[in-house]
Amino acid sequence: MNAAVQKFLRLESASGVLLVIAMILALLAENSLLQPYYDTLLKTPVELRVGKLHLAKPLLLWINDALMAVFFLLVGLELKREMLVGQLSSPAQIALPTIAAIGGIAVPSLIYIFFNSSDPIAMKGWAIPAATDIAFALGVMALLGSRVPAALKLFLLAIAIIDDIGAIIIIAIFYSGDLSTTSLIAAAGALAVLAFLNYRKTTSIALYLTVGTALWIAVLESGVHATLAGILLAFFIPLRGTEDNDTSPLMRLEHDLHPSVAYIILPIFAFANAGISLEGISLSSLLEPVPLGIALGLFLGKQIGIFGTVWAAVKSGLAQLPEGLNWMHIYGVSVLCGIGFTMSLFISSLAFEQGALAYATNDRLGILAGSIISAVAGYLILRLTSSRSS
Repeated sequence: MNAAVQKFLRLESASGVLLVIAMILALLAENSLLQPYYDTLLKTPVELRVGKLHLAKPLLLWINDALMAVFFLLVGLELKREMLVGQLSSPAQIALPTIAAIGGIAVPSLIYIFFNSSDPIAMKGWAIPAATDIAFALGVMALLGSRVPAALKLFLLAIAIIDDIGAIIIIAIFYSGDLSTTSLIAAAGALAVLAFLNYRKTTSIALYLTVGTALWIAVLESGVHATLAGILLAFFIPLRGTEDNDTSPLMRLEHDLHPSVAYIILPIFAFANAGISLEGISLSSLLEPVPLGIALGLFLGKQIGIFGTVWAAVKSGLAQLPEGLNWMHIYGVSVLCGIGFTMSLFISSLAFEQGALAYATNDRLGILAGSIISAVAGYLILRLTSSRSS
């Protein structure tokens, strides 16, 4: 395993610990005397005005639209690097995790749909259990230390990266609002400038980020979700430097962003979105269609979808198990991928942000239940498997 991948795994693992702390703090804030202050903080109006440009949103939406755009910029940089020179750069490397990720998106979504097909508002959340939180999953795996084969960590990383691609496509197609032609034209203009900079082999990160900010504003005003601007910007950042400077602009920006995203942006997002009121919540609350569909989608859907498709692909000869891994390793990772947390919370904020706020507590309850059960079960399975291997 090369040094860059090892550093990535360490960062994501540590971020998983911070996410747990942020989640606990959010729950404490929402269920204590701090609740009015917590809610007031998230509703605090924040305005940005430059000439005729005026952006006004509560703090929560700035976190979800602006900070998460930076997160998706990092995701896009990781995707581009992996597709050009990493784990997704050859058909042999990409085949099995791609099959696994598709199964891990499809089956959880179908389980959610099964429980909520009669409710058109609840159906907006069909993609919530389709996501995997790479930071949490790697954080749990890190608790096992050297007991876990390096190949298993890379397999989980590849599945999560492809899962992110699926989430990006879902957000772009299903969670965009009414479109503004003027803003879309402005966004197209910004993309044209980025394409020109890339064509001229420009390596100035500051220049790309300046145009990227204009792209984010245009996308924000267009009705397409603003976080997609981060992905679009990432794919124009060049991997190669110039002859005079062989430092990769893409890898340099990824290196600079990673600590901020892992240690600041994702914990802030978790703190802002994980606070749910536990008043009146009982086992029967979890058995309502929305939380039940999410929890079972994450816990059962992920393991059935991922393990089932991997088993079928290997038995049919379409792919081979990574060297050094056995079926219990694959099953443990399949269960661990049921940790949806950050990405599931993000998709649920898009699904129920308008006209469906009554579903907010239910969906977060399902996300927390499914993610926690998957984390504990996945850890125990991999721990048992590692002990037997030893």
